[in-house]
Amino acid sequence: MYRIVSGIAALALLAGCKGDAPAPEASTAPIIASADAPSDLPPVMGPEKRILAVGDSLFAGYGLNPGESYPSRLEAALRAQGVNARVTNAGVSGDTSAAGAQRFGFVLDSQKVKPDLVIIEFGGNDLLRALPPAETRKNIEAMLSEAKKRGLNVVLMGMLTPPNLGSEFRAQFEAIYPELAKKYGAMLVPFFLDGLVGKPELIQDDHVHPNAKGVEEVVKRTAGTVASAIN
Repeated sequence: MYRIVSGIAALALLAGCKGDAPAPEASTAPIIASADAPSDLPPVMGPEKRILAVGDSLFAGYGLNPGESYPSRLEAALRAQGVNARVTNAGVSGDTSAAGAQRFGFVLDSQKVKPDLVIIEFGGNDLLRALPPAETRKNIEAMLSEAKKRGLNVVLMGMLTPPNLGSEFRAQFEAIYPELAKKYGAMLVPFFLDGLVGKPELIQDDHVHPNAKGVEEVVKRTAGTVASAIN
């Protein structure tokens, strides 16, 4: 049942860019950006936990106001749980996994302090372009390998395919995330957009990206995994 429902969700969220909603342009924002966190974060005690969120428009906050991106709301949710989290948003709209892999080392090198955790989220734009799953696997593996060499803990955000790409493509693509997470010791969120299934009120008018309420739903379902990865 999970696969069926999630497949429907993936189709609804990703196929929108195939129709009347244009795919997002590559962002002109800086590659490294501080989390656009609100100023009313709850006070916490204990050592600061640095989290680096590297991904595409789903992290960059495409179509959202400042303070509404996933990394920003994740930071607020973790602090509400008592975790002294500081999340850096390194999401770039339009990035494929290849673009992510190309800049991954630079992003890590640009951090003033070694992160306690890296969150990797790519694959949606690969699906929109129907890129070969082998290429996506190679690129995500390159990022996981680099993170492991640097002794970094990782949470990998998984993606599922829309049914129109076929069963063979689906089998190859969806195996990428659990297999690589196991190989490199990363924690896995099987489907990053889970929770938005059949809920158009949580999706922007482009039929692809979560709106502010949708981001909150995604945060609610993933913050526990992130918190356990840094504790």
